[in-house]
Amino acid sequence: MAGLDLKLIVGLGNPGPEYAQTRHNAGFWVVDELARRFGGSLRPQARYHGEAGRIVVAGQEIWLLKPMTFMNRSGIAQRALADYLKILPAQTLVVHDEIDLPVATLRLKLGGGSGGHNGLKDLIAHVGEGFWRARLGVGHPGRRSEVIDYVLKRAPASEDTLLQVAAKAAADLVPELLDKGAEVVMNRLHRALPSV
Repeated sequence: MAGLDLKLIVGLGNPGPEYAQTRHNAGFWVVDELARRFGGSLRPQARYHGEAGRIVVAGQEIWLLKPMTFMNRSGIAQRALADYLKILPAQTLVVHDEIDLPVATLRLKLGGGSGGHNGLKDLIAHVGEGFWRARLGVGHPGRRSEVIDYVLKRAPASEDTLLQVAAKAAADLVPELLDKGAEVVMNRLHRALPSV
C-alpha cells in the first residue's frame, strides 16, 4: 500500500509561555517532538506568521509549522506557507487537541468540519476542509460553558503525563503514514482502545 504524500505538518496552539503546557497546545507539543526526533530546527518565519522548519523522515522532506497568530487565526499561517511552497491540503497533516475524545486517545481523519474548534474553523476558512487531522484527545469538562477555561489550563499531573506520552505516540504516526499509508494507520488507531 502506498504511503501518504505528506509535505506539511501544522501543530495548533497559542504562542507564549503562559499557554505552553495547556491542553490547547497539544499540536505544538507534537511538532516540537518531531523537530527533536528528526533533527529539525523551528525558527520564527515572518513570511509564514509562525515558527517553521524542515525535517527529513524516511527520505521525505516535510515542513513543520507552529502558527504564532493565536489559535483563532491559525489559517493565516498555514495558507501563507502552503501557497508559497505549493503544498496541497491533502498533503497536510494538522495536529490538534480534541475535547470529544477521551484523554490521550489518538485518531486520524481526512476532512470534515471544525467540531467547534476555533483553530480548525479558521484553517477551513483559509484552505478548505481537505486536510488530514491527527486528533489528540484531551477529554471534556462536562459542560459546554467550561470548555474555554478547560482547554486553556494545564491538565492535572496524572492526565498531563498521559497527554505527553500521547504526543510522542502522535509523532510516531508520521513514519508509519509515510510507509504504510493513512488507511493502515486509521484502521489500527480506530480499532484500538486509547493509545496510551
